[in-house]
Amino acid sequence: MTVADEGAHEEGLIRQAQEDPLAFGVLYERYVDRIYNYIYHRVGNHHDAEDLTARTFYRALSHIERYVDRGAPFSAWLYRIAHNLVANWHRDRARRQAIALDDSISPLVGQVTPHEHAEAAEQAEALRRAIHRLSPDRQQLLILKFSDGLSNAEIGQIMGRSEGAIKSLYHRTLQALQEELQRES
Repeated sequence: MTVADEGAHEEGLIRQAQEDPLAFGVLYERYVDRIYNYIYHRVGNHHDAEDLTARTFYRALSHIERYVDRGAPFSAWLYRIAHNLVANWHRDRARRQAIALDDSISPLVGQVTPHEHAEAAEQAEALRRAIHRLSPDRQQLLILKFSDGLSNAEIGQIMGRSEGAIKSLYHRTLQALQEELQRES
């Protein structure tokens, strides 16, 4: 299926979902994993990520009749809904950091010593802290790029910027992240 065919197919699915809410299930199945991953990397625990993912799709279903194709993919609309819900979640929680028990326990793989495991966990935590000190748009860029594996063009559509602006922001973000990590070490 070509990109044009894919777009036409998606438009048909959206029209069907606007007329029959049961047809929304196909769109849900297509995007639920990507939206969940995006939210999980923004909130840091599975319970809240599942709740916010459900709210994202509930809101999308509730407002599907008002959806208008403005040239961006349907996923951009879903990411914007998710982004707004996550922003509200952070505001409501006043950035209270909670770590779910299932996130803090990880199995030791292979022949990793406890010292190596602790060192890797410290490095991962330092990276997480450095990322959280970045601006929200830079955090969003990193999540879309590395967690969801999106291209600069796709990220640009979601964030409402040109592909060139995303390339520039990406370069500046990596520099800022490197500086944050150097300051911390």
